Amino acid sequence: QVQLVESGGGLVQAGGSLRLSCTTSGRTFNNYAMGWFRQAAGKELEFVAATSWSGGSTTYADSVKGRFTISRDNAKNTVYLQMKSLQPKATAVYYCAAARRTSRITITTMKVLGAYDYWGQGTQVTVSS
Repeated sequence: QVQLVESGGGLVQAGGSLRLSCTTSGRTFNNYAMGWFRQAAGKELEFVAATSWSGGSTTYADSVKGRFTISRDNAKNTVYLQMKSLQPKATAVYYCAAARRTSRITITTMKVLGAYDYWGQGTQVTVSS
């Protein structure tokens, strides 16, 4: 069982930045691809960014490319989401998720909700105008 705990959410003004962190339990963090998803009020959960188990491959939703950066520190069992130039439409609960390292996990499938095996509880990000 893998437990994921997100942190770093909060209230920020439009144009500001936040860095989210997600720390996982266990000693096999580098056997998991990691992703960030978000869910705004009244909307479906949507993909934001993902990174492969080594961090060598990353992928982003078009809406955040160039402004958000996902990274991971396997020594710290932590994945990060650096968010810059935030706008009110980014307001949502942000979740991190872990996908076991299997042949089904590719740069494409990492964008898919169903590829992930474990989820955190989420952290609220609110961007004021």
